[in-house]
Amino acid sequence: MNQQIRVRFAPSPTGFLHIGGARTALFNWLFARHYKGVFVLRIEDTDRNRSTDEYMNLIIQDMKWLGLDWDEGPFRQTDRFDIYRDYANRLIQAGKAYYCCCTTEELERKRQLAIAAGLPMKYDGKCRDLKKPPSNIPAAIRFKMPKEGQTIVNDLVKGCVIFDNSQIEDLVIVRSDGTPTYNFVVVVDDIDMNISHIIRGDDHLNNTPKQIHIYEAFSSKMPQFAHLPMILGHDKSRLSKRHGATSVLAYKDMGYLPEAIVNYLARLGWSHGDQEIFTKDEMVNFFSIENIGKSAAVFNPEKLLWLNSHYIIRSDSERLAELVIPFLINKGIIESDKDIDLKWLSKAINLLKERAKTLDELANSLNYFIADSIEIDPKIAQKFLMPQSIKYLIELKNALLSLDDFSSASIEKIFNTLAESYSLKLGAIAQPVRVAITGGTASPGIYELIEIIGREKTIDRLSKVIEQKIT
Repeated sequence: MNQQIRVRFAPSPTGFLHIGGARTALFNWLFARHYKGVFVLRIEDTDRNRSTDEYMNLIIQDMKWLGLDWDEGPFRQTDRFDIYRDYANRLIQAGKAYYCCCTTEELERKRQLAIAAGLPMKYDGKCRDLKKPPSNIPAAIRFKMPKEGQTIVNDLVKGCVIFDNSQIEDLVIVRSDGTPTYNFVVVVDDIDMNISHIIRGDDHLNNTPKQIHIYEAFSSKMPQFAHLPMILGHDKSRLSKRHGATSVLAYKDMGYLPEAIVNYLARLGWSHGDQEIFTKDEMVNFFSIENIGKSAAVFNPEKLLWLNSHYIIRSDSERLAELVIPFLINKGIIESDKDIDLKWLSKAINLLKERAKTLDELANSLNYFIADSIEIDPKIAQKFLMPQSIKYLIELKNALLSLDDFSSASIEKIFNTLAESYSLKLGAIAQPVRVAITGGTASPGIYELIEIIGREKTIDRLSKVIEQKIT
């Protein structure tokens, strides 16, 4: 690339950051970083009825959480109205835009007539030659679209896309209340911010011919367009809430790691050979628009879950200890004001992380490490805590009480000695112990488990089971 690359991500703060929006942000970020360009964050908040500061702040937080740092911004369109008014006046003065005094009721009546007649629903140009609006009537401003010919979009993903100009109406660029519209402000912003490439979802493709003519009206250098195929659900319809979680925040709250989300989104429509797992540096190094597919990508929650499990297994346990704290608090496993030994917690996590697919699952698994007491399912107790098993628990408890070195190695020796004395397989002793101290039949290695739970809790739990069964 001979020019400086400048791209932008421009979300509307009318809701949470959608998975599709996050992928668009990621592809822009990767493109900018690959070419050592500039990534701009712009908040398109001209829809005053639906845009909120809360959503804007959440979008910014999600971007930071994903690690998609920006070089300029965030810019808010509502802070730039003076710029838009200036650009609109320039079009009026150049005869490339005009005032429109048609009322909403009049336009709706014409629209219904067009529908009844089977005609295209487009503005009829009634005010196209109006030089100056009446002073007593609020007027909108419309852009003069060409009535004939074609507009060609040479899209970097879609290829050559042709639009018939006769099908495109004179669009409103400033409403009668003075607020500018999307197709106008997006072009003004991209001109003003020297955007070189526009990478966005293909739901914007039909807006592109309108925007091209506005660029031409300002004799501005045309950016290159790349429209990304949409993301579909498992039923091949557009990804929506009926397919499950669709926002970045929802996946964060379910306990997904940002690197798993980023890796998965990168592979939704982009590829580098058969490689599935990428570091961020690898993504930046390999990314190219040429390797973005033309077909829609299907969102696969199971594959994302598999990737998340991969990253949890490979994450540093001390980092996971910090990340899992909010989940432990939300579940009431620990109090919000309780200090917990992160080094100790990381040891427990080290035993559990190969079994956990999310931080939420990991928090559930940590419960028996942290809780003061545990509940044992009566059916499990009936099966594994038989009278003979209680005898083993008593001997194990006494041996653990006299143990000077409460380490997994020393604990293992006690189990081996006990098994040999009764000519038993280790499982015959380990499983009743596991049930007694965890409440269930599945857990990591029993010796490491007992060491991390600690002497006090282990003895207390064994004692409670013994007392219940004896009495």
